[in-house]
Amino acid sequence: MKDNYIHKGKRKILVRYLRDNLLINDEAVLDAMEIVPRHFFMESIFEDFAYEDRAFPIAAGQTISHPSTVAEQTQLLELKSGEKILEIGTGCGYQTAVLVQMGAIVYTIERQKSLYDFSKEKLKSMDLLPFYQGFGDGFAGLPHFAPFDKIIVTCGADTLPTALLHQLKNGGKIIIPLGDKEEQTLFRFTKINEKEFEKEEFGAYKFVPMLSNTNLE
Repeated sequence: MKDNYIHKGKRKILVRYLRDNLLINDEAVLDAMEIVPRHFFMESIFEDFAYEDRAFPIAAGQTISHPSTVAEQTQLLELKSGEKILEIGTGCGYQTAVLVQMGAIVYTIERQKSLYDFSKEKLKSMDLLPFYQGFGDGFAGLPHFAPFDKIIVTCGADTLPTALLHQLKNGGKIIIPLGDKEEQTLFRFTKINEKEFEKEEFGAYKFVPMLSNTNLE
Protein backbone atom coordinates (compact mmCIF):
# COMPACT_ATOMS: atom_id res chain seq x y z
CA MET A 1 0.00 0.00 0.00
CA LYS A 2 1.29 3.43 -0.96
CA ASP A 3 1.11 6.81 0.73
CA ASN A 4 0.68 9.31 -2.09
CA TYR A 5 0.02 13.04 -2.32
CA ILE A 6 -3.74 12.45 -2.22
CA HIS A 7 -3.47 10.65 1.13
CA LYS A 8 -1.16 13.35 2.48
CA GLY A 9 -3.55 16.05 1.36
CA LYS A 10 -6.46 14.32 3.06
CA ARG A 11 -4.43 14.11 6.29
CA LYS A 12 -3.82 17.85 6.16
CA ILE A 13 -7.56 18.42 5.83
CA LEU A 14 -8.23 16.02 8.72
CA VAL A 15 -5.73 17.80 10.96
CA ARG A 16 -7.28 21.16 10.10
CA TYR A 17 -10.69 19.75 11.05
CA LEU A 18 -9.35 18.44 14.37
CA ARG A 19 -7.77 21.78 15.17
CA ASP A 20 -10.58 24.08 14.05
CA ASN A 21 -13.68 22.06 14.93
CA LEU A 22 -12.67 19.84 17.84
CA LEU A 23 -10.21 22.15 19.58
CA ILE A 24 -7.29 19.74 19.42
CA ASN A 25 -4.44 22.17 20.09
CA ASP A 26 -1.53 19.90 21.02
CA GLU A 27 0.72 20.45 18.01
CA ALA A 28 2.69 17.26 18.71
CA VAL A 29 -0.53 15.25 18.43
CA LEU A 30 -1.55 17.02 15.24
CA ASP A 31 1.91 16.65 13.70
CA ALA A 32 1.96 12.90 14.42
CA MET A 33 -1.52 12.40 12.96
CA GLU A 34 -0.49 14.30 9.84
CA ILE A 35 2.53 12.03 9.43
CA VAL A 36 1.13 8.58 10.28
CA PRO A 37 -0.86 7.09 7.36
CA ARG A 38 -4.11 5.83 8.87
CA HIS A 39 -5.07 3.97 5.69
CA PHE A 40 -2.14 1.58 6.22
CA PHE A 41 -4.01 0.12 9.21
CA MET A 42 -7.29 -0.51 7.37
CA GLU A 43 -8.57 -2.83 4.69
CA SER A 44 -8.02 -1.46 1.20
CA ILE A 45 -11.78 -1.24 0.56
CA PHE A 46 -11.94 1.59 3.11
CA GLU A 47 -8.88 3.44 1.81
CA ASP A 48 -10.83 6.25 0.15
CA PHE A 49 -12.59 7.02 3.44
CA ALA A 50 -9.61 6.61 5.80
CA TYR A 51 -9.33 10.33 6.60
CA GLU A 52 -12.97 10.91 7.40
CA ASP A 53 -13.80 11.12 11.10
CA ARG A 54 -15.29 7.65 11.21
CA ALA A 55 -14.59 4.31 12.86
CA PHE A 56 -14.14 1.28 10.60
CA PRO A 57 -14.24 -2.48 11.21
CA ILE A 58 -10.97 -4.36 11.60
CA ALA A 59 -10.25 -7.99 12.50
CA ALA A 60 -11.78 -9.89 15.44
CA GLY A 61 -14.97 -7.80 15.44
CA GLN A 62 -13.07 -4.70 16.61
CA THR A 63 -12.81 -1.20 15.13
CA ILE A 64 -10.19 1.41 14.36
CA SER A 65 -11.27 4.43 16.39
CA HIS A 66 -12.44 7.75 14.97
CA PRO A 67 -9.44 10.06 14.35
CA SER A 68 -11.10 12.53 16.72
CA THR A 69 -11.10 9.90 19.49
CA VAL A 70 -7.43 9.11 18.92
CA ALA A 71 -6.61 12.82 18.98
CA GLU A 72 -8.66 13.48 22.13
CA GLN A 73 -7.25 10.56 24.11
CA THR A 74 -3.70 11.35 23.05
CA GLN A 75 -4.06 15.04 23.90
CA LEU A 76 -5.42 14.15 27.34
CA LEU A 77 -2.23 12.19 28.04
CA GLU A 78 -0.24 15.46 27.94
CA LEU A 79 2.56 13.36 26.51
CA LYS A 80 6.20 14.37 26.58
CA SER A 81 8.79 12.74 24.34
CA GLY A 82 10.64 9.99 26.18
CA GLU A 83 7.83 9.17 28.59
CA LYS A 84 7.05 5.53 29.32
CA ILE A 85 3.51 4.75 28.15
CA LEU A 86 1.38 1.64 28.68
CA GLU A 87 -1.29 1.14 26.01
CA ILE A 88 -4.10 -1.32 26.70
CA GLY A 89 -5.58 -2.50 23.40
CA THR A 90 -3.09 -2.31 20.52
CA GLY A 91 -5.83 -3.04 18.02
CA CYS A 92 -4.65 -2.53 14.48
CA GLY A 93 -1.73 -0.41 15.76
CA TYR A 94 -2.78 3.08 14.63
CA GLN A 95 -2.90 4.63 18.11
CA THR A 96 0.40 2.90 18.90
CA ALA A 97 1.99 4.40 15.81
CA VAL A 98 0.85 7.90 16.78
CA LEU A 99 2.38 7.51 20.25
CA VAL A 100 5.66 6.17 18.86
CA GLN A 101 5.76 8.97 16.29
CA MET A 102 5.46 11.43 19.20
CA GLY A 103 8.57 9.98 20.81
CA ALA A 104 6.92 7.90 23.54
CA ILE A 105 8.48 4.71 24.85
CA VAL A 106 5.45 2.51 24.29
CA TYR A 107 4.53 -0.78 25.95
CA THR A 108 1.38 -2.17 24.36
CA ILE A 109 -0.78 -5.24 24.92
CA GLU A 110 -3.54 -6.84 22.83
CA ARG A 111 -5.80 -9.80 23.71
CA GLN A 112 -6.94 -10.68 20.16
CA LYS A 113 -4.28 -12.84 18.48
CA SER A 114 -5.24 -11.82 14.93
CA LEU A 115 -4.86 -8.13 15.81
CA TYR A 116 -1.64 -8.76 17.73
CA ASP A 117 -0.15 -10.48 14.66
CA PHE A 118 -1.41 -7.81 12.24
CA SER A 119 -0.24 -4.82 14.28
CA LYS A 120 3.15 -6.36 15.04
CA GLU A 121 3.88 -6.88 11.36
CA LYS A 122 2.43 -3.51 10.33
CA LEU A 123 4.36 -1.45 12.89
CA LYS A 124 7.58 -3.24 12.02
CA SER A 125 7.09 -2.55 8.30
CA MET A 126 6.59 1.16 9.08
CA ASP A 127 9.57 1.36 11.47
CA LEU A 128 7.26 2.61 14.22
CA LEU A 129 8.07 -0.07 16.75
CA PRO A 130 6.91 0.10 20.36
CA PHE A 131 9.51 -0.80 22.98
CA TYR A 132 7.41 -3.85 23.93
CA GLN A 133 4.42 -5.46 22.24
CA GLY A 134 2.62 -8.35 23.90
CA PHE A 135 -0.35 -10.67 23.55
CA GLY A 136 -2.38 -11.05 26.74
CA ASP A 137 -4.84 -9.67 29.26
CA GLY A 138 -5.12 -5.89 29.40
CA PHE A 139 -6.73 -5.96 32.85
CA ALA A 140 -3.46 -7.32 34.25
CA GLY A 141 -1.35 -4.66 32.55
CA LEU A 142 2.41 -5.24 32.48
CA PRO A 143 3.55 -5.27 36.12
CA HIS A 144 7.07 -6.43 35.27
CA PHE A 145 7.64 -3.18 33.33
CA ALA A 146 5.92 -0.83 35.78
CA PRO A 147 5.80 1.94 36.81
CA PHE A 148 4.57 3.93 33.81
CA ASP A 149 4.36 7.70 33.32
CA LYS A 150 1.02 7.43 31.53
CA ILE A 151 -1.53 4.73 30.66
CA ILE A 152 -4.02 4.84 27.79
CA VAL A 153 -6.90 2.38 27.51
CA THR A 154 -8.48 2.13 24.06
CA CYS A 155 -11.49 -0.01 25.02
CA GLY A 156 -14.40 0.54 27.38
CA ALA A 157 -14.27 -0.99 30.87
CA ASP A 158 -17.17 -1.33 33.29
CA THR A 159 -14.87 -0.65 36.25
CA LEU A 160 -11.46 0.95 36.71
CA PRO A 161 -8.86 -1.87 36.83
CA THR A 162 -6.96 -1.52 40.10
CA ALA A 163 -3.94 -3.37 38.68
CA LEU A 164 -3.42 -0.53 36.22
CA LEU A 165 -3.61 2.10 38.94
CA HIS A 166 -0.86 0.32 40.87
CA GLN A 167 1.35 0.38 37.74
CA LEU A 168 1.12 4.17 37.40
CA LYS A 169 3.75 6.52 38.82
CA ASN A 170 2.74 9.15 41.34
CA GLY A 171 1.81 12.18 39.26
CA GLY A 172 1.01 9.93 36.29
CA LYS A 173 -2.23 9.88 34.31
CA ILE A 174 -4.52 7.16 33.02
CA ILE A 175 -7.01 7.84 30.22
CA ILE A 176 -9.85 5.32 30.22
CA PRO A 177 -13.47 5.04 29.02
CA LEU A 178 -15.76 3.67 31.75
CA GLY A 179 -19.36 2.53 31.46
CA ASP A 180 -21.58 -0.20 30.08
CA LYS A 181 -21.38 -1.76 26.61
CA GLU A 182 -23.71 0.81 25.05
CA GLU A 183 -21.89 3.99 26.07
CA GLN A 184 -18.92 5.04 28.16
CA THR A 185 -17.63 8.25 29.69
CA LEU A 186 -14.02 9.18 29.01
CA PHE A 187 -12.10 9.85 32.22
CA ARG A 188 -8.63 11.04 33.15
CA PHE A 189 -7.32 10.00 36.55
CA THR A 190 -4.16 11.64 37.89
CA LYS A 191 -2.42 9.64 40.62
CA ILE A 192 -1.60 11.72 43.67
CA ASN A 193 -0.46 8.74 45.75
CA GLU A 194 -1.51 5.11 46.24
CA LYS A 195 -4.79 6.17 47.85
CA GLU A 196 -5.65 9.47 46.13
CA PHE A 197 -6.58 10.26 42.53
CA GLU A 198 -7.86 13.36 40.80
CA LYS A 199 -10.74 12.51 38.45
CA GLU A 200 -11.74 14.49 35.34
CA GLU A 201 -14.59 13.71 32.93
CA PHE A 202 -14.59 14.35 29.18
CA GLY A 203 -17.94 13.32 27.75
CA ALA A 204 -19.67 10.31 26.22
CA TYR A 205 -18.02 7.89 23.79
CA LYS A 206 -18.61 4.47 22.27
CA PHE A 207 -15.69 2.03 22.52
CA VAL A 208 -15.46 -1.72 21.99
CA PRO A 209 -15.60 -3.52 25.36
CA MET A 210 -12.52 -4.29 27.42
CA LEU A 211 -12.51 -8.07 27.88
CA SER A 212 -10.91 -10.19 30.57
CA ASN A 213 -8.41 -12.97 29.99
CA THR A 214 -11.01 -15.62 29.30
CA ASN A 215 -11.10 -17.10 25.79
CA LEU A 216 -8.02 -15.32 24.47
CA GLU A 217 -8.20 -15.53 20.68
